[in-house]
Amino acid sequence: MRADARKNRDHLLAVAGTAIGEEGVEVSLRDVARRADVGLATLLRHFPTREALLEALLRTSFDELTAKAGALEASGSPEGALVSWLRDCVAWTTEYRGAIALMAAAIEDTESALHASCVTLRAAGARLLARAQAAGRARSDIEGDDVFALVMALAWVGDQRSLAPRADHLFDVVAGAILTSAARSDAEGEHDPGAGG
Repeated sequence: MRADARKNRDHLLAVAGTAIGEEGVEVSLRDVARRADVGLATLLRHFPTREALLEALLRTSFDELTAKAGALEASGSPEGALVSWLRDCVAWTTEYRGAIALMAAAIEDTESALHASCVTLRAAGARLLARAQAAGRARSDIEGDDVFALVMALAWVGDQRSLAPRADHLFDVVAGAILTSAARSDAEGEHDPGAGG
């Protein structure tokens, strides 16, 4: 891709990211083009469908979350890595209103432009879960699909104006339910100023 075409594409993605952050994933392509000060035909040359635009925009974030999972696998406690990654995933979904519904659909639709990125992201979470389970720090009766579903459920809570104030508390409840009692006890001891010496 030529440098000027790459610059134009990057500009369109930046504008689309802002528009989706403000209006959600249903923002019109015409509105994105208007905000980017280009014609709709120019936008469609780079991104022929809304899904193609969303895939290009979201893939970068998915790749970052996948890379973060890889880094967490190699460092820190297994339960801390899992909870940290879950928190980052849920926080990311609040940046793009409506993205969670796209992810839920894309994970099942092999023809979706978002399918491969969602599968890779789910696999990253599954590896963190498996590591925590192998260390006896996470429940053995859940799997990667469950973790992905919990991210989507927590993201949905954060997307609801009336429930958003409870989102952090509910995240802690769900994260605590994923961990074994030993992992929860250790985490509580770390936060207890009177514990240890």
